[in-house]
Amino acid sequence: MNSASIRARTVPTPPVFPPDGPRPLGILMLDTHFPRPLGDVGNPASWPVPTLLRVVPRLAPRVVVQTAQGLRAAGVLPAMAEAMRDLEQAGCAAITTSCGFLVLLQAQLQSAVRVPVVTSSLLQLPALLAREPQVGVLTISANHLGADHLRAAGVPARRRDDVLVQGVDPASEFARAILGDDPAMDLSRAGEGVLQAARALARRAPGLRTVVLECTNMPPYAERIRAETGWQVLSLFDAAGLRMALH
Repeated sequence: MNSASIRARTVPTPPVFPPDGPRPLGILMLDTHFPRPLGDVGNPASWPVPTLLRVVPRLAPRVVVQTAQGLRAAGVLPAMAEAMRDLEQAGCAAITTSCGFLVLLQAQLQSAVRVPVVTSSLLQLPALLAREPQVGVLTISANHLGADHLRAAGVPARRRDDVLVQGVDPASEFARAILGDDPAMDLSRAGEGVLQAARALARRAPGLRTVVLECTNMPPYAERIRAETGWQVLSLFDAAGLRMALH
């Protein structure tokens, strides 16, 4: 499959939004070059509402996909908060991000603006755990997604062991291209890497009913995961906070 490099860029407030039309969704973007096919959160065509994108310069995937300590040490919060305020001033009804690991900054980013902020699909975990014994998470890096991320998502300490985290193979096309920010990504091979992670999780937890896709680059493969596993597969597109703000 051929793939092209799609890079999100800072987008000014478009003049084409009708006064009585839907307010746009703001998307805080990492500074990336890898392809963003339909279904990727960073592809504006994936959303049923207008979008405004703000790229945070030099905020690469490897800067964000790390532990809480590493993310704090990177000192990215001021630039991200400034981008959030730009999106709010541009008229966005809500703001989200292009990486689920930014759940670590949910509280700080929400405090920077008055509109709803939904940093990560992981924010759905508490509601899911209230009605299911276990919930799965597919992530781009199980080595880095830890208790701090679950805590920031609102998962009670007593239920953290009920969140089953499964990462893609670090050597897979999916992880290689995204974490390495490579504009040349074989989308078919990348999807197979995500499916292999889903199969591994299914073997670990045969009774699992629901899986949350941490990575915002995984939704293009959600239907394939559903078809193979029978799971309910949720992503950032399903976050209640975004649905309420945009409808």
